[in-house]
Amino acid sequence: METLYKIRDIRSDLQLLERDFEQKHGISFNEAMILCGLLGSERMSSGEIGELIGQTRSNASKIIASVERKGLIERGIGSDDKRRMYFVLTSRGRKLGEVVERDGDMLAERLCAALDKKMRNRQ
Repeated sequence: METLYKIRDIRSDLQLLERDFEQKHGISFNEAMILCGLLGSERMSSGEIGELIGQTRSNASKIIASVERKGLIERGIGSDDKRRMYFVLTSRGRKLGEVVERDGDMLAERLCAALDKKMRNRQ
């Protein structure tokens, strides 16, 4: 039973962390992963983005559409194959992606501190 309490507490901490992240940046973790992935790539297909964020094709499409509606990415047509659709960062998306990437260390530190505290409190 103790393990279940720890897992529940960790899940709660993750939900709080994501809520705070969304309030600060206006995007979810999955949306941020798309921006950060595109920072390291000139362009990505929807399949590549889905693989990056670990979502089904359907869920990835919804997340991509959300990021696109926010004006952070835009669609482009492949130069080699006009049937292929690619996504690239807008200048606004690049700026936010850079901010989110810098905040990554702070997020990791906050999560580690919360986990460490939970583990000590349950012993």
